[in-house]
Amino acid sequence: MKLSEFKFELPENLVAQHPAKNRDESRLMVLHRDSGKIEHRSFKDILEYFDEGDVFVVNDTKVFPARMFGNKEKTGAQIEVFLLRELNTEIHLWDVLVDPARKIRVGNKLYFGESDMVAEVIDNTTSRGRTIKFLYDGPPEDFYKALYSLGETPIPKEFITRDTEAADKERYQTIYANNIGAVAAPSAGLHFTREVMKRLEIKGIEVAPVTLHIGLGTFRTVDVEDLTKHKMDSENFVVPGTTAVVVNKALDAKKRVCAIGTTAMRAMESSVSAHTRLKANEGWTDRFIFPPYDFKIANALLTNFHTPESTLMMMASAFAGHDLLIEAYKLAIKEKYRFFSYGDAMLII
Repeated sequence: MKLSEFKFELPENLVAQHPAKNRDESRLMVLHRDSGKIEHRSFKDILEYFDEGDVFVVNDTKVFPARMFGNKEKTGAQIEVFLLRELNTEIHLWDVLVDPARKIRVGNKLYFGESDMVAEVIDNTTSRGRTIKFLYDGPPEDFYKALYSLGETPIPKEFITRDTEAADKERYQTIYANNIGAVAAPSAGLHFTREVMKRLEIKGIEVAPVTLHIGLGTFRTVDVEDLTKHKMDSENFVVPGTTAVVVNKALDAKKRVCAIGTTAMRAMESSVSAHTRLKANEGWTDRFIFPPYDFKIANALLTNFHTPESTLMMMASAFAGHDLLIEAYKLAIKEKYRFFSYGDAMLII
């Protein structure tokens, strides 16, 4: 398929700038792949579509406060530093994005707040990318505590255009977040509350975690018309053996396995055995899923409403069927569903 087949006009006022008052009060559009039926529900109704023995596979990655502001030595110019990934834990080497990039050169030092945190730029990676080394000699736990205290919750400013607020620290994080390492939240999971999780347990629906540490590549613009030429950024993932056992038991019993978000889906599709079952695995994945695609593990997908021409929309299209997804998106705009990370949810079954 071509990039232009995922283009649509999204009114700016439908990109959610704030989360719903309560996590589980978002709207839920339900797409039935076989019949093409579309339903309008509340997220709290999601349990009506699942039974005992079904499995929800969640991404338990935890967002860290990746957006920092430092001052350049001598000039004092403010520089935004967006932490992407730690390259070496012993010498505190990180891949970052800087803004404005034109002011930052190899050898420059950056000072953060009133703390003793100092970083030196040691390499250029891309036009905005740099490798920096934090000059810190204390215990690792003190380093991370100091680093995270300086950072802000990295809500995606390309679409959520307001300033970061104190509430984002809690709301831009799933309630089951456990393994720190993401610079963006797995947004489908943001709708879950402890009440919903308890109702899942009572109904006999199992929740099994995978971890995929989401990078900014999730939001990277696709700039080629031929989708086969687009390359995803690699992201670190883990599929635990316990999760593989739970999922495979459900598949053998012909139960539903629902991927809670496109990142949980990518982790599973990167860990398929020769017998078309989920296997324990860890490593890096740059798997790019777009139509047509034969999904091997999950037979249901919970996701949000995504922006035009995004890789997230392309995966949803591959799972729902392109024509049905485009029809659903047109209806979502007409019915004023809220889009993007803090927006409403879509269940595809």
